[in-house]
Amino acid sequence: MKKLIRSFGFAFKGFKYAFATQQNFRIHVFAAILASAAGWWLNISANEWQWVILCIMLMLVTEMLNTAIETLTDLVSPDYNKLAGHVKDVSAGAVLLVAIFSLVTGGIIFIPKIITLINAA
Repeated sequence: MKKLIRSFGFAFKGFKYAFATQQNFRIHVFAAILASAAGWWLNISANEWQWVILCIMLMLVTEMLNTAIETLTDLVSPDYNKLAGHVKDVSAGAVLLVAIFSLVTGGIIFIPKIITLINAA
């Protein structure tokens, strides 16, 4: 049981490191809070919540994996290396794909509800 509890401590330490050192991670956490507030305010359905939560989790996980990959790449290749650059670029590309997916999904869920609110006013 001690080992399990320790592993949670390491996980929270990793989350704290990402939040403290990565501006983009902080932006994504802020965006997650905004999306959650918008979902609550617009009273989205359970199915829509599932999509919003999926987007939030995918975004945060890919950002953390990107941070881990970049940190490891810097460790093993502190000097400029073309292949190390490709590793970092591909990792950042994965984050970009999830961000695009999340924006499109958010648009599908939130834009019609916002338009309905505007038209009702």
